[in-house]
Amino acid sequence: MRVLVVEDERRLAAAVKRGLEASGFAVDVACDGVTGLHMAREGGYDGVVLDIMLPGLSGYKVCAQLRAEENWVPVLILSAKDGEYDQADGLDLGADDYLTKPFSYVVLAARLRALLRRGAA
Repeated sequence: MRVLVVEDERRLAAAVKRGLEASGFAVDVACDGVTGLHMAREGGYDGVVLDIMLPGLSGYKVCAQLRAEENWVPVLILSAKDGEYDQADGLDLGADDYLTKPFSYVVLAARLRALLRRGAA
């Protein structure tokens, strides 16, 4: 299963990549919103792990743009923004799940597997 991780903190992006690869995922990384949106559009991914606070284009805007284009790739937001309104906004804009940082790699991989079992709409 191919997954795109969009995370601007390079050390965290590398750690998420390693953790997901250890769970059997093939992982690509984008470090800004513009690149992440382009890769999500063109890459044929099974799922996207998306931070909110990104340079260039926020994760909210990336998710909203994918949905506006009727791209239904499963999106899991992984963000330090842990307020209830932040989570509600992400889900209302089209994300399929929302996990806050700090997080467990075991839970991240399990939630991602659950999303991918359901597949795109």
